[in-house]
Amino acid sequence: MNNKLITVTSPLLPNLDDFHALLQEIWASKWITNNGSFHQQLEHELATYLKVPYLSLFTNGTLPLITALQALRITGEVITTPYSFVATTHSLWWNGIKPVFVDIDLATGNIDPNKIEAAITPNTTAIMPVHVYGKPCDTEAIQAIADKYGLKVIYDAAHAFGVKVNGESILNAGDLSTLSFHATKVYNTIEGGALVMHDEKMKKRIDYLKNFGFADEVTVVAPGINSKMDEMRAAYGLLNLKQVDTAIEARHQTAIKYRETLREVDGITFFDDMSGVCHNYSYFPIFIDENKYGMTRDELYFKMKEQNVLGRRYFYPLISTFSTYRGLESSNPRNLSNAHKMADSVICLPMHHTLSEEDIDRVLECIINK
Repeated sequence: MNNKLITVTSPLLPNLDDFHALLQEIWASKWITNNGSFHQQLEHELATYLKVPYLSLFTNGTLPLITALQALRITGEVITTPYSFVATTHSLWWNGIKPVFVDIDLATGNIDPNKIEAAITPNTTAIMPVHVYGKPCDTEAIQAIADKYGLKVIYDAAHAFGVKVNGESILNAGDLSTLSFHATKVYNTIEGGALVMHDEKMKKRIDYLKNFGFADEVTVVAPGINSKMDEMRAAYGLLNLKQVDTAIEARHQTAIKYRETLREVDGITFFDDMSGVCHNYSYFPIFIDENKYGMTRDELYFKMKEQNVLGRRYFYPLISTFSTYRGLESSNPRNLSNAHKMADSVICLPMHHTLSEEDIDRVLECIINK
């Protein structure tokens, strides 16, 4: 049997000749950064594709989180989830904000709206939920809480590129939503990201903040930073936008094959598609019940690795267990039992557009043949 390495993800790459043609245009213009024509075009085309009113490009997916907090002048405490990538909580720390962790809903992996209200204090200014694995949060319940207490809502939508609920972009929820265009994501610009906002006034403020705070040649209106996307990555992104739908459908077909086989395996569970949701199939997490399956999560993870099949224990360990955060009162494991249960049982299977039938069979055989 073929023993090639099967990676957990693989970047969506544009045609090299097409990319070279755009690079030649950039070289001829000598305009390689600072809101060039490809940058402007990508902002416009992404906003159209994603069905959002305004969008600002960034050089990675973490800086939009940091900038969103600055733009909304968030201080004090922010309620968030421990079940995420570290960038979510690090963005709070970098802004001098105290994260307050609440538990998750095992049905989705997302923050549990029923746990949020009890965590609100006089110092709470915002809620920062994450659309985990691209599965939409209960945005209506979260917004109702935010409205009741006068809180802002910033969604970390790093996994949720193109996700829609009943035809509406999930990125339109809350006050701001952030995206990551890292190479591992469904849609990538190598490194990159974006911030989605509702109005032109906020778009202008964000654009100032990502360019040192410059409003014009001689006027600095805010203590901004430099987080602009360059022309090369914008051009790369324009080409990838043309093929992302095909890539998402390939992921969808892989998800169908995984589910068909794994549904019959005792001790293995996974998420099905949510009703009314257009998914992007960014990840395919499975959850191992070691008593029913007969093997621990880590035993399966390393068995797969020995057979050149790379999974990912994502998200393990929980953010709340890291040295920076574990001293927080909200990091107490007793308050986060669901998050710990999910983190201790998860493996994300290989999921990308280049997986072959043989690749998928090899992944499944690792799990089935105990």
